[in-house]
Amino acid sequence: MSRQYFGTDGIRGRVGVPPMTVDFVMKVGWAAGKVLSNQGKGTVVIGKDTRISGYMFESALEAGLAAAGLDVVLLGPMPTPAIAYLTMAQRATAGIVISASHNPYHDDGVKFFNGDGYKLPDHTELEIEAMIASDLVMVDSELIGKATRMEDAKGRYIEYCKSSIPFNTTLKGMKVVVDCANGATYHIAPAVFRELGAEVIEIGTNPNGLNINKDVGALHPENMRSVVLENQADIGIAFDGDGDRLMMMDARGDVKNGDQLLYVIAQSKLVKSGMAGGIVGTLMTNLGLEHALKLHDIPFVRAKVGDRYVMEMLRDNDWLIGGESSGHIICLDKSTTGDGIIAALQVLDWLVSEQLTLAEACAGMSLYPQVMINVPLTHKVDVQGISAVQDAVKEVENELADRGRVLLRPSGTEPLIRVMVEGEDSAEVNKFARQLASCVTEFAVG
Repeated sequence: MSRQYFGTDGIRGRVGVPPMTVDFVMKVGWAAGKVLSNQGKGTVVIGKDTRISGYMFESALEAGLAAAGLDVVLLGPMPTPAIAYLTMAQRATAGIVISASHNPYHDDGVKFFNGDGYKLPDHTELEIEAMIASDLVMVDSELIGKATRMEDAKGRYIEYCKSSIPFNTTLKGMKVVVDCANGATYHIAPAVFRELGAEVIEIGTNPNGLNINKDVGALHPENMRSVVLENQADIGIAFDGDGDRLMMMDARGDVKNGDQLLYVIAQSKLVKSGMAGGIVGTLMTNLGLEHALKLHDIPFVRAKVGDRYVMEMLRDNDWLIGGESSGHIICLDKSTTGDGIIAALQVLDWLVSEQLTLAEACAGMSLYPQVMINVPLTHKVDVQGISAVQDAVKEVENELADRGRVLLRPSGTEPLIRVMVEGEDSAEVNKFARQLASCVTEFAVG
């Protein structure tokens, strides 16, 4: 069945524009309560990022869930992975995150975790969509749900993060710049690293409801560069607005993306625990990671773009580590979802144990030049069915052989075909990308 409201990461949109209106979000809360409740009973944990609209949607969800007969535990501003963890810790029926992740403040969204801390399966989201179409009928007055606030949510999650690395690991002597994107990690990430002994320099920790992700955080890691260099910091760590995405920076000011951080974590797992299984990346994962992992005999597979699909492939293969170039990194032995703080701690633990700098830890992997050209479409088209385009792709693939790769894929949100070429030689990659983009324009756009 096709989805009307749910995307790959919950329901998301511009605040005040359907579906992100107050009345609809209240209906979503009620519908989710009806679908997820156990004979009309249960508890749902709700957390949010720092968008101004979070206050409004928190109240709407609370009302909808109470009308369905479920109790609510309000966490306040908390990272997405914290809500997954606290849902499990509370033995709650479900967890709800009010966030639009890396989007600007004028967007917001709602996403769900089940009682095990994993995102809802497709069939459950479809059940919720079907229930949304029903009339809202509240439970009898004596069965209305109650709401409480968890006052120590922050402290619980800080301790959980610290427990993801060995007790004897200390960050003493390390100077760290932490950029929290004026988002949900603002009051948590600096405390985690300080309590582990690091000297922390904070940026992006003054949210005002409107500045989340604005020129800071994982989407703008260059914001850290001057702070890292001026303070002669050992490392920079940048999160996105809801704390599930991570970028890091070495002492020279060079950004290390999700692929490079996956490589460091894979090295750590290989040495410390024998690396059971392999690594899951996506169609966009840099070929340099695949080749570097191959040198260590670590299996690697690609999922569709989106942490939801990375998670599915991890669970299907019974593997533990996966992620995206964008910085979503999943360590299933530590967390049930992508967690920026926990991923950063895995990297830091390896650096400390091996007495390495971040630059040294990443040195075994080379990022291949990657060129992406977006070709606008005038109408929906399947490039896989256009023989001239496919012949051009095969010709480039033959030229690149095992030195590169080609990917043509439609955008999930815009009328575009994304033409990506990756390889060892930058000039060659640029030439082939332009060549294929021209071919797509000629035969797919017309």
